[in-house]
Formats: sequence, structure tokens, C-alpha cells
Amino acid sequence: MARLQRKPLDQPDEVRPYELGQSEIYDLDEMVIGRMTMNPGWEWSHDVGPIAGTERCEYHHLGVALSGVLRVEMANGEKVDVGPQEAFEIPPGHLAWVVGDEPWVAIDFRGARSYARPVSAIGDRVLETILFTDIVDSTGTLHRVGDAAWRDLLAQHNEMMREQLDRFRGRDVGSTGDGILAVFDGAARAVECGVAMSRAAASMGLPIRVGVHTGEVEHVPDGLRGLAVHLANRIMSAAAAGEVLVSGTTADLVAGSGITFESRGRHELKGIPGERELFAVVARGSS
Repeated sequence: MARLQRKPLDQPDEVRPYELGQSEIYDLDEMVIGRMTMNPGWEWSHDVGPIAGTERCEYHHLGVALSGVLRVEMANGEKVDVGPQEAFEIPPGHLAWVVGDEPWVAIDFRGARSYARPVSAIGDRVLETILFTDIVDSTGTLHRVGDAAWRDLLAQHNEMMREQLDRFRGRDVGSTGDGILAVFDGAARAVECGVAMSRAAASMGLPIRVGVHTGEVEHVPDGLRGLAVHLANRIMSAAAAGEVLVSGTTADLVAGSGITFESRGRHELKGIPGERELFAVVARGSS
């Protein structure tokens, strides 16, 4: 719940140092704000990439630059320089480096919660909770509202979904066209996030289906790999509009969290051997 509060910038809740820079973290309950300082010579691939364990920065940054110049390059070769007194949005999947002899200092409202924290190395198999979302009848909505209005709706939808991801400490792994693929280091947070996402999407008239499963995954440069990823995707496909559907594994892991489930019976999931019992969230905890 939002509340009136403030944090002095000279008293961060956490400082994450890295080569040639640091991030100062300010925890405002559901929101986390970061002040990033990258000194001359700072470069993502050298200074933060080895900590993150990814080839490119996979965080979505949204903020205001205060000083210095940061050059950002996307995977398609698109580049932009972000300078003093400029607002910026930097999507996941970018490289960046400081240009010139002045430190780049910026306030980040979106990607600070987990930025520069170590994550699993490329090729390692780790236990994580995977969440998939998908907009129900997106093609029908596109035909009904037209291309321009659909682009605006989709942008608003994606913004709302990523706000919830940040709130529940999820990591955006990538877009699935009309949905999102994300991972969490806690099963209960993933389920709570799915519920929050479903409610946010419904508020703008774009109902979604959500699937959640916990299992071992392998982080690779272009996303995730492993049977658990396919399972989560198939579970999402089995969900009804506005429904958050989870595997038995995830339901067992969140026992005692205050989240209540209702069995949706056993399902044969395409490409997955055997039947799986799936559970729908019918009540959520207070977190």
C-alpha cells in the first residue's frame, strides 16, 4: 500500500559497488529507486556484465540523467547517447558505455531493484519459478480498435506488466509477442505477481491468462532453456481469461503463504509426457 515517505539521497538503503561505478538503492516499499554513477571508462560488458552473468543488460531502465553521457546500443545496432537533463527509457537487451571524461549519473525508477546483483551464469541450471502471460483474443482486439489504438494499448499493457514485475522482484526475460516471460527466485512472489498482473490487465480491458511453474532452467544468451520453460508455457495456454494457473510443484512450494488454490483437474499438456494436475488461484495473501 502506498504511503507518504521520503529518503535522503545521502542515506541509501544499499550500495552496490562495481568496477568504475556504483548503484545506490533507495527502498520505498513497493518501489525501488536507484542512483547510478558510472565513471569515465565504465562499460557494461566489462564492469557489470560479469556480475550479471549475461551478454547484454537484461534490465529495463527508465529515468533521468543528471550528468555525463552514456551511449546505449541495442542488439539491432540502434544507438543513442543519453546526456544531462534528459529523460530516458532503455529496453532490455542493450550494451552501454560512458562517453567522455565526466561520470554519468542518473536516477533509475525501473531497473534498480536487481541491477548489478549476481545471477546464475550462462549455462548453469538453476531452480527458478517461471511465469508466462498472454493477452486473450489479442487478434480480435486488434481488429476491433485498429492498428494505432492497439499499439497504444499494448504499450500501456506492457508498462503495467513490468511495473508489477518490479514490485514483486521478477526478472523480465523477454516478450512473447502479446505477453511476457519472467523468472522469480520465490514461488509465492511469482504467484502474487501473476494475480496482480491479471487485475491490472483487466482494469484496462485486456484480460490475460497466466501460467506459473517451478523447475530447473538454463540461462542462455537469448533467454531460458529447459523442460520447465515449456511446462510453464503449456500451463499458461490451459488457463482461462483472467485465470492464474499453476503447477502442482508451485502450489506445494507456496503452502502456508496465504494463497489459496482450487484444482482444475488433470491435463495432458502438448509435448509433455503424462498428465499434470493444475491449480487456479482463488484467493491471495496479503503481501
